[in-house]
Amino acid sequence: MRYMIIVKASAESERGDMPDDQLVGAMADYHEQLAKAGVLLDASGLQPTSRGWRIQYRQGERRVVDGPFAETKELVAGYTIIQVRSRQEALEWTRRFPSPQGEAADCEIEVRQLYELEDFPPSDGLEKFRALDKGTETAQ
Repeated sequence: MRYMIIVKASAESERGDMPDDQLVGAMADYHEQLAKAGVLLDASGLQPTSRGWRIQYRQGERRVVDGPFAETKELVAGYTIIQVRSRQEALEWTRRFPSPQGEAADCEIEVRQLYELEDFPPSDGLEKFRALDKGTETAQ
């Protein structure tokens, strides 16, 4: 089971402010524990939305909308992806996640389970994804 730990953006992260040394150290320690346990798949912080864009789909048309985007509480500042044996194990790991804004600040992370190919009913499109997945495995 794979889970994504989603770190919500803040006014500071949207300005491009970097976290202080104490928070970077806490995050490094936590991610080191994940890696040693063999459950860490990926983790990264995201640049502010002022350096990004969205693609809007409306009535068959695509439109590029450049950042920044207004609703900070709805934005993602970073993520960690873990692979564990159960929801309970994911919950245990995420309870230990360092507070992304520092221990004294009010904030939250969101945790969502990723779909696996086995979750989908059989189809031609699913078989294409399986072939892509196998190609990725052999390339590594």
